[in-house]
Amino acid sequence: MKLILASTSPYRRELLARLGLPFETASPGVDESPRPGETPQQLVERLACAKAGAVAAAEPGALVIGSDQVAVCEGRVLGKPGGHAAAVEQLRNAAGRTVTFYTGLCLVNTARGTQRQCVEPFWVVFRELTDEQIENYLERERPYDCAGSFKSEGLGIALFRRMEGHDPSALMGLPLIRLVAMLEAEGVDVLGGRL
Repeated sequence: MKLILASTSPYRRELLARLGLPFETASPGVDESPRPGETPQQLVERLACAKAGAVAAAEPGALVIGSDQVAVCEGRVLGKPGGHAAAVEQLRNAAGRTVTFYTGLCLVNTARGTQRQCVEPFWVVFRELTDEQIENYLERERPYDCAGSFKSEGLGIALFRRMEGHDPSALMGLPLIRLVAMLEAEGVDVLGGRL
């Protein structure tokens, strides 16, 4: 059986590689626009399933992983900033507040016709930050392709007062603890390194 990550994200690829299983990646080509009235949780679950489903349609006999993530601060969804000015604004707004990350995860087994899915929340409580600290951080790490404008696996950890949640890898975009449980339910021996 083949394991496929329905993502071109280098961060998700690095996370999945931690499990030591052979896998491929594929671009799902899914429109990630939110639907009217859709909650952040509904959005990430739908997109994770859409990504896995798009790749699964062309891959019989495969296990396909889809994932999607959004950050929410005081009811506002924080996407990838894409540039410096938007990153500054996101970090100013997050300073001294709690940001909730919702990560949708979906595993499709095309051989069995099964699908498992969940939404894993994770909370980050930001320190109070000065404009100088924000500028210094952004200059050093340039997290412009990361939801919330930081990389928790890097210097971004210095922005936080604390983190709360069951699965720290969810914050980086792929909840590995939940994924391992899903893979094992589909017969994968993760610790044995066998699909």
